[in-house]
Amino acid sequence: MAAASPDALLRSVFGFESFRPGQAEIVSAVEAGENVLAIMPTGGGKSLCFQLPALCRDGVTVVISPLIALMRDQVRSLGAAGVAAGALTSGNTGEETEAVHQALAAGQLKLLYMAPERLAAAGITGWLRRAGVSMIAVDEAHCVSQWGHDFRPDYLRIGQLRRELDVPLAAFTATADEETREEIVTRLFDGLAPRVFLHGFDRPNLHLAFAAKAQPRRQILDFAAARRGLSGIVYCGTRAKTETLSQALREAGHSACHYHGGMEAGARRAVEERFQTEDGLIVVATVAFGMGVDKPDIRWVAHADLPKSIESYYQEIGRAGRDGAPAETLTLYGPDDIRLRRSQIDEGAAPTERKAADHVRLNALLGLAEALTCRRQALLGYFGEQRPEPCGYCDLCERPPETFDGTMAVRKALSAILRTGESFGTGHLIDILLGADTDKIRARGHDKLPTYGVGREYDRTQWQAIFRQMMGHDLVRPDPERHGGLRMTDAARPILRDEAGIVLRRDSLARVAARPAVRMQVAEEDAPLLSALKAKRRALAEAAGVPAYVIFADRTLIEMAERRPGTLDEMAGVNGVGATKLERFGATFLEVITGEVQMLHPARRRLAANGGGEVFDRLQAVQSGLIRGADGAGRYLSCAPSTLRHIAERRPGSLDALARIPGMEAQKIERFGAAFLQVLAEAS
Repeated sequence: MAAASPDALLRSVFGFESFRPGQAEIVSAVEAGENVLAIMPTGGGKSLCFQLPALCRDGVTVVISPLIALMRDQVRSLGAAGVAAGALTSGNTGEETEAVHQALAAGQLKLLYMAPERLAAAGITGWLRRAGVSMIAVDEAHCVSQWGHDFRPDYLRIGQLRRELDVPLAAFTATADEETREEIVTRLFDGLAPRVFLHGFDRPNLHLAFAAKAQPRRQILDFAAARRGLSGIVYCGTRAKTETLSQALREAGHSACHYHGGMEAGARRAVEERFQTEDGLIVVATVAFGMGVDKPDIRWVAHADLPKSIESYYQEIGRAGRDGAPAETLTLYGPDDIRLRRSQIDEGAAPTERKAADHVRLNALLGLAEALTCRRQALLGYFGEQRPEPCGYCDLCERPPETFDGTMAVRKALSAILRTGESFGTGHLIDILLGADTDKIRARGHDKLPTYGVGREYDRTQWQAIFRQMMGHDLVRPDPERHGGLRMTDAARPILRDEAGIVLRRDSLARVAARPAVRMQVAEEDAPLLSALKAKRRALAEAAGVPAYVIFADRTLIEMAERRPGTLDEMAGVNGVGATKLERFGATFLEVITGEVQMLHPARRRLAANGGGEVFDRLQAVQSGLIRGADGAGRYLSCAPSTLRHIAERRPGSLDALARIPGMEAQKIERFGAAFLQVLAEAS
């Protein structure tokens, strides 16, 4: 296998006709042994960019990955494709760990997955050296950043491991701004410049939508109802909310369960297994249901509460539509969310400069929530990527918001901030603008300020929306050293001085109408066949104790239903059907499609995956015509199917080469040689 080219392995092992955009050049660099940092969108095929080179290179590739569920899932999927891979995690049984050690000792493994915590074990470097590790791959490389949203201290050991093993390292992530990328380079590559591939953050198959909270439970229930039967995730800010909301979804007739870090390990594993194997399940979770989610056919992700940052938001919505098919997102937000996130920042143990940076990140997320134009342009702009045209596939492109000139309102708010010494939060400032009679206002003499009562044209809810949008435009930031008091930024001063204006959204708290769900589309006449293929897949998956997509992904079944292959050779042309899966499952699914059982010799069946099936059939036909010689009167003579398979695979170009094929003795060369070479010549 190591001698095969990446293109050949892409087809024969993984069943794909071509690379996704950006994959080929990354695979080439990793295979060549270059140090690589690749930033690719979630669902863009990062894992293939280290799995495929691992098969092309000598030795073992060790993959550092953050979560057990993710590692086990990838090992299981690789095994289904015929790739020798193993994982060493705290979730292993003793038998599983022993099997991995034996496979390594026997030189059978190509990929070894490990949790970063394993790197702290004594003697780990020597053990990996003896195991023949020739490359390190780091998944979710942003975990090395101490400023990132998923920092893992054990990731800091990876750079030292790379130095001690003296092997190339390939790091992959979907969420790394420029600051994080620089930290990855410093910590994993010792500042040595790796070859960097930045293939964008756009996920064009994801529909993006935000909505202000107005009966948020009803908003989530309506969103789920329009997508009944489709797998989804609802992220919540608290553990208690995951339990109450999942109960509400069950009462509404959905298959739903909750997940959070306070659950027992066994209960969490049960939810993970249900989600992997059960069609149409909704998991209501905290962010503890995180990076290990690798289910390709999640059709929607909703946030019942505002995420922590754009990085968190991007990674969490990225769990939808990993198969590239259309998927949807909805994020709800309100004043309570912002207060919760602000307090989490202020009450944390991080240093002051980190808290200030986190407030800036939260402001950026509010800016995305309160955007006036294409939401995808705003999201990509945060990551430094420019999109020249609106996407046409977000809520703001579909329903542009109503706006108003907010210059005077913002100027009043900024004046109140300045006149109170930039020491107070939103609630007190709104009280001043509304002319409220409170003990706090009287005690500080704020009822004597020129700005007292000048904002009565708006109510409290509208002022909350105005302040929220001011944060989204990064005009004001909470100051951790002043207990969250709002301070102006330089961007606000031209507005205060009447040198610039600002347009704001007219914040509507009306419930957003449920958008029709995006579904996997097949023609009406293909729908019954697709259902039958899914039923067969479910039965096979349950019998094997694996997730359904390990058998075949939804997109593969859709292509089968649309193309309706009639032979194994045609089945081999379906994306996602590699050699091993064709051998294991091809005839079973073909029977569902054609209603007939295809009786093929195993030697012939194996050739379907590499395009040698037709050559085998022609060799067999020629042999049938010569089985008793050209005149039909000779002694009966034939070649075994395995011999014909070797000929079809190796394509010898001369009688001498043909004679080296097992089973081709002199008598068979004399009778069939010239005819077989003619078949091979015509096929070339």
